[in-house]
Amino acid sequence: MRKVGPYGVETLPQVLVKVPAAPPRCRGALTERARLHWHRHDGGDPATIAEDFLAAHGLPLHDLTRPAPTHSGTGACGAPLYLSAAAGAHLAGVTPGAPEPAPALPDLVVVIYDHGPTAPTPTGPAAPWWLDTWTESWTPRQHADAVDAVRAAIGRGDIYQTNLVGHAAAPYTGDPLPALNRLATLPGARYGGILTGDGWAIGCASPETLIEVTNGQLTTRPIKGTRPATPTGHTELLTSAKERAEHIMIVDLERNDLARIARTGTVHVDDLFAVRRWCDLWQAESTVRATAADGLGLADLLRATCPGGSVTGAPKLAALTHIHTLEPVGRGASMGALGWVTPGHIDLGLTIRTAAADGDKLHTWAGGGITWDSDPTAEVAEAAAKTAPIRATLAGR
Repeated sequence: MRKVGPYGVETLPQVLVKVPAAPPRCRGALTERARLHWHRHDGGDPATIAEDFLAAHGLPLHDLTRPAPTHSGTGACGAPLYLSAAAGAHLAGVTPGAPEPAPALPDLVVVIYDHGPTAPTPTGPAAPWWLDTWTESWTPRQHADAVDAVRAAIGRGDIYQTNLVGHAAAPYTGDPLPALNRLATLPGARYGGILTGDGWAIGCASPETLIEVTNGQLTTRPIKGTRPATPTGHTELLTSAKERAEHIMIVDLERNDLARIARTGTVHVDDLFAVRRWCDLWQAESTVRATAADGLGLADLLRATCPGGSVTGAPKLAALTHIHTLEPVGRGASMGALGWVTPGHIDLGLTIRTAAADGDKLHTWAGGGITWDSDPTAEVAEAAAKTAPIRATLAGR
């Protein structure tokens, strides 16, 4: 485990805080005071490590049922929290799968901010931005074969649904932060923003709420089901038995996840299979709510909800085992959690529609849920449709 103090201008450009879900009123008035980076090889429980680090810096999140305090303008205000999909699998007790394509990325990041004057943004000519050709981690044929392997596992009764994710990387030159920050402008990017560190950066355009907690009320908004954002696509999504079955299965999984940490009898579903738009796609979203059990803390919240059900499958542990067998590389910054935490309020997005930069490459991930009725060719096309707006935005188009 590495506890990292505030970076200087030379290693981390001082920009307005644009972390997903950070309060708008605070974004121009936050100063970094401390940060934590954790990798799986550091050992320990990342959920407990995050909760203890926050408490040690004036942000106690041991009991999320307490009312949100009023910030006095001094002391710690809040913190971005990032947890990778691999760290979520670690919390679930599942052995890691394929190696990560961007090993510079930590598996857990917590950054403590308080209110104060920010350093001026460095000025000077920016290096020209150039993004090379994307190289996929698997071919369309290999992706389709993985879909068939999941269908075979469903036929044997091993699983009911599994989410498959592919990866691509492209070399770049110049500063990647403006490109990653552009992702936040994509339509429907509820968790648009960036998180940066020494030698890495993550940009997010996610529309999906992994978990939100406000004054003891729990909310998750699973997304499952995709069609082109056309009138025909809207009708197809609403009438697709396959998409609805896939969606309901994940809603049930999310209900069970929340039931582990909620007061008995409080879990309920709102807006079942509501069709909403992200860029050029229609997507089906439901809202699952519950009242937190007495004394629920951040660590137990992360253990119950990570990794997210909509990007794993059902049953979750069996789906994770198939994911780690079939996917050629790790999920990196994608399919994890990223958002803002502070006493009385937590808002973590699921890092779908997410890209990351290491020292010389940009990385993207995309995939979809596989059921018995999945068509391999259509699944490959759906993943391409999800990543196309991300890649175009990163390139500056």
